[in-house]
Amino acid sequence: MIEIPAYKDELRNTWYASFYYTDWQGKRRLKKKRGFQRKKDAQAFEEEFLRTRARSCDMTFRSFAEIYLGDMEPRLKRTTMQNKRYLIEHRVLPFFGDLPLNEITPAHVRKWQSQLLADKVAPTYAKTINNQLSAIFNYACKYYGLGINPARLAGSVGKKDAQEMSFWTVEQFNEFIPHVKKLPARTGLSVLFWTGLRIGELLALCPEDIDLEARTLTVRRNFQSVEGEEVITDPKTQRGRRVIPLPEKLCDEIRAYENALYDPQPDDRLFPFTKHYFRRAMLKGCAEAGMDPIRLHDLRHSHAALLIHLGTPILLVKERLGHEDIQTTLRTYGHLYPTTSDEAVKKMDDLMR
Repeated sequence: MIEIPAYKDELRNTWYASFYYTDWQGKRRLKKKRGFQRKKDAQAFEEEFLRTRARSCDMTFRSFAEIYLGDMEPRLKRTTMQNKRYLIEHRVLPFFGDLPLNEITPAHVRKWQSQLLADKVAPTYAKTINNQLSAIFNYACKYYGLGINPARLAGSVGKKDAQEMSFWTVEQFNEFIPHVKKLPARTGLSVLFWTGLRIGELLALCPEDIDLEARTLTVRRNFQSVEGEEVITDPKTQRGRRVIPLPEKLCDEIRAYENALYDPQPDDRLFPFTKHYFRRAMLKGCAEAGMDPIRLHDLRHSHAALLIHLGTPILLVKERLGHEDIQTTLRTYGHLYPTTSDEAVKKMDDLMR
């Protein structure tokens, strides 16, 4: 077996790797990297680099994960990519990073899953992390010739949907909202409750999105903070673009809020705040009202529960919430609909002669 060469940097008393490789255009190029404390580290760098260039499944999982992320980056939204990278770096690489990709077995995956469960990761979050691992192996199978997906053979972990959700009734919300003293927070939280908007959709609203005469609100954008940078993106789903009819009294609240603003422009953000601002206002209001706090997203659940309580057909609930498909709505809120089988049987009984 030929030993991979490495070179001593006498000036710095370190080692470096220097070798040629063929790039994707077929051109021969020199690769050099300095600063290794040991000769074998420089040799390992060259070996791993060449394996990666050769698209070999002998490379480490860490190296392959970078290939996967590099391919996904131009295809996904920045926020989606940020979440994907975070999950991989913090939940997957610490366990799998140094293992050769083609030597990872279902037993490895099962052991990793056990660690997730031991860390008491929320069931829905555990499933999301597990799905991400499986997606990387699927990518390796499809494009790099990996024989099997060990995550698929190991089986899933966690749950797709949370078993419980919190929501407020109209009475509870009306008890809470007077304790929110700041007008922007009070108006924004009211919009969340009475429209079912996501917090990012609220934060992206502009005056031009609200027609108080027609009493409608148009969702066109989503606001998120990505690595400290404010980013306006398209809605979460295609169906996220929607027009929501507004209650008249909510229009009055929005009108009063807009009148209190200084010369708002049509394309200015109506609520130029952060999710943290509204979360803090909600916690403070709950404390003053003596109520147990719920999450901001639970105001969206509260709106859905209200619609269902009012007898709104599930298809209209879907449209108002901006879900991509009816299955999402049924999976999330179907249990809130009263059981109708007894009523249906009674109607059939009445039709019988």
